[in-house]
Amino acid sequence: MPFDQEPTGYEKTILSDLQGAWILLRQSVVETNGFEGWDRALFHIDEAMSWEVVRDLRRMPPLLLVIRNICAQGPAPQEVVDCVLEIDEILTETLSIFPK
Repeated sequence: MPFDQEPTGYEKTILSDLQGAWILLRQSVVETNGFEGWDRALFHIDEAMSWEVVRDLRRMPPLLLVIRNICAQGPAPQEVVDCVLEIDEILTETLSIFPK
């Protein structure tokens, strides 16, 4: 019985960009936890990165809107706001590629 081999090369996709953007947002919120609502933002970020949401990308935009509103009310540091904007751009492109 042959064993499957791990691929030696990987193709970077928009989904890996989206995952990376969420990771950067989470990291920036944790590192700059000084704004009001940072803990709630973190909760929703983790939800957006969950397996259930990733399997149904249409669930991401409402979560991103909640996160954006929490960050605006905080107010969150500019680094966090920039990460939210980056996710918005990548998510828009992702949903245009995977219009399910």
